[in-house]
Amino acid sequence: MSKLNDICNDIVNNVDNGLGCALVDLESGLLLAVAHKVPYFTQGYLDAVAAAAVDMFRGRTVRAVEDMLASQRGGASVRLLKEVQMTTDKTYHFMMILPNKPNSLVVLITGRKANLGLGWSAVRSAIPQLEPLVP
Repeated sequence: MSKLNDICNDIVNNVDNGLGCALVDLESGLLLAVAHKVPYFTQGYLDAVAAAAVDMFRGRTVRAVEDMLASQRGGASVRLLKEVQMTTDKTYHFMMILPNKPNSLVVLITGRKANLGLGWSAVRSAIPQLEPLVP
């Protein structure tokens, strides 16, 4: 997985005010790769953030809404969430499910001085590198 860590590191370093990047398995909640510049991003902290991301994309209430929409539309239930951008007091979080690996989520965290377009561009441009390496 060191190659995945290297790609995450490149993403962080290619975005002004980049703080961290991770690849999360949405089935298990495990971190597949991670790179960051923040000393307090301990393993426990990173694991908690990964679990929160799983809840955000695959949580019980999200699944319930997806099922309700499918029922109302008369179709099969599908995973609707593909991307989420979240803002905190000091950070931006760019989260995207890999298009050809629907159980893998890439997360980029930047400071609020980062350009939003460049954050998304960094995440999207890394997809061709990430997908072949994801189990």
